[in-house]
Amino acid sequence: MPEQACRLAIHGGAGVIDRAALTPAREAEFRGALQWIAAAAWARLVAGASALDVVELAVRDLEDFPLFNAGHGAVLNSDGVAELDASIMDGRTRRAGAIAAARTTRHPVSVARAVMERSEHVLLAGGGADRFAALHGLELAPPAHFITAERAAQQRLAAERGRVTLDHDAIFNPADKAGTVGAVARDAQGHLAAATSTGGMTNKHVGRVGDSPIVGAGTWAEDASCAVSATGHGEYFLLSALAHEVHARIALTGADLKSAGAAALARVAELGGSGGLIAIDHRGEIATPYNSEGMYRATVGADGVLRVAIYAD
Repeated sequence: MPEQACRLAIHGGAGVIDRAALTPAREAEFRGALQWIAAAAWARLVAGASALDVVELAVRDLEDFPLFNAGHGAVLNSDGVAELDASIMDGRTRRAGAIAAARTTRHPVSVARAVMERSEHVLLAGGGADRFAALHGLELAPPAHFITAERAAQQRLAAERGRVTLDHDAIFNPADKAGTVGAVARDAQGHLAAATSTGGMTNKHVGRVGDSPIVGAGTWAEDASCAVSATGHGEYFLLSALAHEVHARIALTGADLKSAGAAALARVAELGGSGGLIAIDHRGEIATPYNSEGMYRATVGADGVLRVAIYAD
């Protein structure tokens, strides 16, 4: 399949993104980050990198950007500690790897990939995930590395109000928040891959795990159908098996990607949840539906043009 087969989408979270309250300077910062991360990923993709490599590297870049809720800059739990979740899936083989509630893995998505490729498991949690990363020589960081002043302030505010909140909750300053990150890609050979990474919910109970590291809820990739990365209220995405729902509607009913994504999100809404997803199907179609006020995202479609967006327009 020629280079023109390449497709890419990344996200930095969906939720309450108040256009009036988001300053032009901070909006430019978010857009700039999405632009350069997507541009770097796209350059790798068209140069011949695999979809799996590209989604991992894109999510690593997103994990390093402190305004997004993943890696350095992740939200904090009720103890004021970042617990990190991530997953990755290879559409060519349908193999996957994930970690949950890790505390010392600098790039959770890379540890998730190592779980997929260097173990007999799919998901490792807590200290076991950190121990696995150390055993395999993956980059570690002390818990303090992940904490930023903004996230510490958010956790204190949420604790004072007795809240467990999404990163986009309206109680927070919109200049200080973005969400779960993810990437989906189709490479020149037509293979699909997806990856997702997050710090979860602010002031969450210690050990809480959402949809991001759960294959079929926050992440899915299968060459015959689609690649999906989700962002939003994880409990509802778990209950609706969101990412797999998109796949199933394509594989079992013949639905197109946009209608499959919209229908899957409608099931989340029926349960009371909100959020969004990015997806690419086996034909190269891209969909970025969300049922919240906005979603940080960037896409590159068939025309090769990189588009960055936050709101519906």
